Amino acid sequence: MSTTRSSDLLLLAVAVVWGSSYLTAKTVVVTGGVLVLLALRFLISAAAMLPLLAARRSRGFSRRETAVGLLLGATQASILVLETYGVARTSATNAGVLISLTILLTPVLEGFANRRWLPPSFFLAAATATAGVILLVAGPGLRRPSLGDALMLAAAVVRAAHVTLSARLTRGRDFDTTTLTTLQTVFGAVVFTAAAAPSLLPTAAAYRPAQWLAVLYLALGCSVFAFVVQLWAIRRTSASRAGLLLGTEPVWAVVVGVLIGGEHLTPITVAGIALVLAGTFHGRRVESRARAATPLPDLAHVEVPRERSNV
Repeated sequence: MSTTRSSDLLLLAVAVVWGSSYLTAKTVVVTGGVLVLLALRFLISAAAMLPLLAARRSRGFSRRETAVGLLLGATQASILVLETYGVARTSATNAGVLISLTILLTPVLEGFANRRWLPPSFFLAAATATAGVILLVAGPGLRRPSLGDALMLAAAVVRAAHVTLSARLTRGRDFDTTTLTTLQTVFGAVVFTAAAAPSLLPTAAAYRPAQWLAVLYLALGCSVFAFVVQLWAIRRTSASRAGLLLGTEPVWAVVVGVLIGGEHLTPITVAGIALVLAGTFHGRRVESRARAATPLPDLAHVEVPRERSNV
C-alpha cells in the first residue's frame, strides 16, 4: 500500500474517532465541566506517551524539536478549549457549520505559507464538502451570531493553522513523531491541570466507572491515537489534503448518532453526507495531480537518529 493511501486511511480513522467523541464528551462534561475533562484527558495521554518516548529514545532531543512540539501543543490545546466552550455557547448547527470552515481555511493558509496554490478545482471540492456539512447540521437552522460562534470560528482558524504548522515545521526534518506528540500531551496536561486544580480531585473522585471509561476513550483514542496518527500522516501528505480528510468528521458523528444515539437519517442528511464524500474524493484526486506536478520535499519514512543537543 502506498504511503499516500496509508496516510489517507489513517486520517479518515482519526476523523471517525473524533466524530464518535461527541456523544462521549457530552456525557462527561455535564458532570465535571470542561477544564476537569481536558485535564484528565491530557494527564492520561501524557502518562501513556511518556513510556513510549522512553522506550524509543536513549538520548535527549534538540531545542528546535522541543520548541516545535510545545508550539503544536499550544495550538492543539487552544483548539480544544475554543471548541468545547464554543459548543456550550452556541447551537450545534452553528458550531458544525463554523468548524467545517477548516476545510477551506487550511488550503488558504497552506497556500500563503508555501507560496504555492492548489488549482481552483480543489477549492471547489472543498466548498462542496463544506456545503455538505451545512446540510448535515441544517435541521434546526442557524441561530443569531453569539460569543459561541466567535469561539467556534476562532477554533476553525486555529485548527487550520495547527494542521498547516504541523506540515510546515516538521516535513523533511528528522524530528521524531512520538517525541513531538508527547510534548503536545505534556503541554496540555500542565496547562489544563493548573487551570482545573481547585476542582480536579473532588470531581475525579465522583466519576462513575462509565465516566472513567469515557475519559479513557477520549485520552487514548481521541488524543494519543489521533495526535500520533495525525502528525505522522500530515508529515507525509499536504496540509490541504489532511484538512479535507479530517473535515469528514461530521459525517462520522452523524453515523455514530444514528447507530448508537438513536437518531434518524433524513433526505437532507443523506444529501449532506453525499456532498461531503464527493467533495473529499474529488479533492483528493486534484491534490494528488497537483502534488505529482510539483512534488513536496522528500519525506523521511523512517525517522533517523542524529546528534542532538540534549535538553
